[in-house]
Amino acid sequence: MTRSRALDLLLQNLQLERLDRDLFLGQPGPGTGRLFGGHVAAQSVMAAGLTLEPGAGYIHSLHAYFLKGGTHDVPIRFVVDRIRDGRTFSTRHVVAYQGGEAIFDLSASFARPEDGVAHQDVMPAAPPPDGLPDWEEVRGEILEDAERRRRSQPIEIRVVDPDLPGERLPARRRIWMRPNGELPDDPLIHAAVLTYASDRTLLSTAARPHGLTWGRRMSASLDHAVWFHGPVTFNGWVLYASESPVARHARGLIFGSIWTPNGLRIASVAQEGLIRIPRDRTEDAVP
Repeated sequence: MTRSRALDLLLQNLQLERLDRDLFLGQPGPGTGRLFGGHVAAQSVMAAGLTLEPGAGYIHSLHAYFLKGGTHDVPIRFVVDRIRDGRTFSTRHVVAYQGGEAIFDLSASFARPEDGVAHQDVMPAAPPPDGLPDWEEVRGEILEDAERRRRSQPIEIRVVDPDLPGERLPARRRIWMRPNGELPDDPLIHAAVLTYASDRTLLSTAARPHGLTWGRRMSASLDHAVWFHGPVTFNGWVLYASESPVARHARGLIFGSIWTPNGLRIASVAQEGLIRIPRDRTEDAVP
């Protein structure tokens, strides 16, 4: 699969410049409006992983707060604190700064693989991705403007449960997603790109019971957590199932699970996001 220009650009932006032992500089990439939070999260994963000693293991969990919306015109500085290096677990804390202000805060834990207990639920049923509508095509149809379809994306998304304009739907969604091309053979990059992808579609899941499709809501991620259930390889389709059990005071809680086509659960996700109905119903800036 030929790598898309958008994925190439994302991979370039994941190559952080090392300014000091635990200080890195990253680029936000071109664009308009608010910087996608998954972009900063992926770069923060890279910054944390680049401070590990060889053989320290894979990232098994991250917990993050989106502090302030980033922009596309100022580089991002990543400051890493080495909280602990143990025999099994290593912990890192990363704060991303833009224009002198903190915009993102992440704690990440890395672990060496070991044998032990193992179980999982059954993968949710879903039709295969081939023939399903593309996320961007659905977006353009709902906005009634084909030109609003974003042509080049790092992640390809196929929709199992599309939104229907004006309809209140269950707060559940299934999508298939994959990188728009082959990723380099680096486990940290695979984890970073999966982190990037895990921030897609969640807020729209919480908006479904209220009929708040694109153009009808204003929303932003507040915090985000990912648990990786082993070293990940993200070079093909994965199923992303999400549900929102509760929303209150303009905040929706969403849980997600990520599965390989053969039924292996590779990651679990939790996010709380802000969802508001703007008076002028301006378009939401979050994917």
